[in-house]
Amino acid sequence: MAQAAFTPASFLLRWLTALILVFATFNPTQYSFFRWVEPMNGENLPLKALAGILLLILYVIFLRATWRSIGPIGVALAAALLGALIWVGIDFGLFNLSQPTVMTWVLLFACATILAIGISWSHIRRRISGQADMDDVDE
Repeated sequence: MAQAAFTPASFLLRWLTALILVFATFNPTQYSFFRWVEPMNGENLPLKALAGILLLILYVIFLRATWRSIGPIGVALAAALLGALIWVGIDFGLFNLSQPTVMTWVLLFACATILAIGISWSHIRRRISGQADMDDVDE
């Protein structure tokens, strides 16, 4: 079976999907799953449950792929790299920390980026090294 080639566009698509997932779950605006279910008034309960289950399924897919492809050390290294980039951005004055939601947005972007790296890593590694990862091979 032919594998899909890794391209910057394919990574961008995975990153945009991760951004949508993270921002749909929570963001500082009123437009998120968290803000929608927060009142806990029982209104639209079946629809809220369905949306929550769909988000959970997507998180399981992304988190499992991330954990399996880069593991705990890779997650820690990606978080450290992004943390250092954020620190540089703060030091250069790119982020206005006097606004309370700025760091929330930055951290949400960082979380989505880690998920996108994790779900794309097998493709990136194969492109860089020429070695394919094999998991759950049926004999």
